[in-house]
Order: sequence, then structure tokens, then C-alpha cells
Amino acid sequence: MKKILPLLILVFIFSCTTQLKKEIEMPFTKADFESVIDGKPTRLFVMENENGMQVALTNYGAKIVAIYVPDKKGNFADVVLGFKSIDDYMKYGASHGAVVGPFANRIANASFVIDDVSYNFPVNNGKACLHSGPDSWYRKVWDAEKNGNVTVFKLESSDGEYGFPGNKLVKVTYSLTNDNELKIDYELTTDKPCHFNLTNHSYFNLKGEGNGDILNHEILINADSVTPVANSEMIPTGDIALVKGTDLDFTTPHVIGARIDNPNEQLQFGNGYDFNYVINKESNELAFAASAFDPESGRLMEVYTTEPGVQLYTGNFLKGEEIGKSGKAYEKRFGFCLETQHFPNSPNQANFPSTLLKPGEQLKSTTIFKFSVK
Repeated sequence: MKKILPLLILVFIFSCTTQLKKEIEMPFTKADFESVIDGKPTRLFVMENENGMQVALTNYGAKIVAIYVPDKKGNFADVVLGFKSIDDYMKYGASHGAVVGPFANRIANASFVIDDVSYNFPVNNGKACLHSGPDSWYRKVWDAEKNGNVTVFKLESSDGEYGFPGNKLVKVTYSLTNDNELKIDYELTTDKPCHFNLTNHSYFNLKGEGNGDILNHEILINADSVTPVANSEMIPTGDIALVKGTDLDFTTPHVIGARIDNPNEQLQFGNGYDFNYVINKESNELAFAASAFDPESGRLMEVYTTEPGVQLYTGNFLKGEEIGKSGKAYEKRFGFCLETQHFPNSPNQANFPSTLLKPGEQLKSTTIFKFSVK
């Protein structure tokens, strides 16, 4: 009996471990992400911490493919919208999970001026340039290196690519901690003055990707103000407007769906929430920006950043045309984004925090997505 007991314990432990792995089994393999685009190989990278949290990344667009985190019962689910192969990422929306640059969000009239020189960019959102155009860095294959729970992506972008001046070197580092934090560090240099605004454009659904809309999620944003927009092109007016008591107020937790369809001019312009919030923080301070909570699963996501703003977008233009990893269509408002950033159209708004980077300077920015349950 004494010899049998240790064996039974080992069998029990192995059984539990096997069951845990089954719970978080991904619906894709590394082979699904092995391809060649523009002469460069694409790959999948998986990081796992001691709690069983897993993060899958691809060097195609330096994208977050999946984030598996537990709910209040310990059941794991993937909380990021995305696709199950490189072929699907090329076929569907480029921004899912991607590092967006050189300039995230909108640039009015698809142009800005530096030292009396006008630079023009692709027009893909009314008269504006959105997320640097229809291709940009989220359709590029990045160089990649994984070391444990740290994955580094690097990209060289030539002078004039997509209209942006300067030879640019960008480095994005994803780190998974044992505190269930996914940390993203951005670094960038250029040999000509240029405006930059980098973000990650992951869509989240804390119930699990494809599991219905996100209207029951409670959002809290550490911001007393937004940059209101002029019309449905969603270009900021240049004003900084207080949100207290308005339909855009998330200074205390509010359910996304409670006011999203109210007859508010700003909400009507965006077909829902698609606004830049001015975070209550000091410049370059790593501080709490926002959180999202799903009462059904108990999952909580907190966002910390050194950036001055965060864009809440509620998937208002998802149309059910994209089929996600679990085989479910991504319908309207099936995901939300909390994009840490500088303000939209900053190059053309002198009163906004500057996005201009000069030779000899280095852009450095950090964002953390932290997951827990309550």
C-alpha cells in the first residue's frame, strides 16, 4: 500500500495537468501560422505563465492572436477577437490584435506639415487617414525573437513608406508576467522628424471571443475629459470637454449598453463609443487608464499606460463578415478596444500633447493589460 500511494498521487497530478491543458487547448496550431509573405516567414509564438495564462502572438503585424485567462470558476477562455490562421488574417480586418503605426487613429485630411513641408498619406476614412492607411505596419512581417515569456518584434520602415518621412526602426516587446499581466513596451527611432502614435488594436470580449456582444461589460475610465469630434469623420475639434454627467462619463463604472444608443450627438457620430479619453495622469507616468469587467464570467481587465489618452471603441462597425477562431461570426459590438495612445490628429492640433519625434530622440511607451477575477 505504501508503494501504491505515491503512484496514485502521481497519476492524480498528471490527470489534473492533462485536464488543465485540455481546457486551454487552442483551436489552431503553429503550422497554421507558418507562411511566407513578401519573402519573409510568418510564425506563431506562445507564452505561458505559472498560472496557466497563455498568450499567442504572430510576427505578421506583431499581433496578439489569443489571450487565455480564467473566469471566477477557474475555466479558461480566449478573450481576444482574432483568427485561426495567417490566411484568415490576410483575408479579414488587418487591425485585430495589431501594433498600429506609424500613426494610430486619424489624421485630418490625410496630411500634416513639418518644417513647412507637407506630407500626404493614404485616404481611407472619409477625407482622413485612419491607422496610417489600409496596409501599413499591421500587414508587415516583423523580425521576431522569443526568450521564455518575452517576445520581441522589430521592424525597419523606410523613408517615405506610406508617406511618412524618415528611416524608422521600431521595437515592440511583449512580456507575460506571473501576475497575469501582458506588458507591451514600444521603442522607436527615426532619422528625420516625423509624428508617431503607436498602439495595440486588440478587440476584447471577457466572456470569450465570439460569445455574444459586450454590452453587459462594465467600463471604468480614469478620465474627466474627452476630445470631442466635429462630425461622423470622428476628427477631434481640438477642444477638451468634461464628461461628468454626460453619456460619455465612465468616471464611475457603467455598463457599455446602458447609454450607447442614446440620442447624443457624439454617440450618433460614432455609431456608439469611439472616443479618445484624456487620462488623469502626469506626462509619461505609468498610471491606471481604464478597466473592463464582465459580471457573467467575473473576469476583470485593467489597463495601465504611459500614454496620455485611451480610445474606447465598441466594435460599432463589426458586421458579421469575419469568422473568428471558434468559428463564430464577429457581429456588431462583439468586441471592445481600449487603445492607449496620443490623441487623434495630434499633428494638426497644437494644443494636444506633441507626437513629433526628431533624430537623436527615442519614443518609449508602455502599456499593461492585467487580468484577474472578482
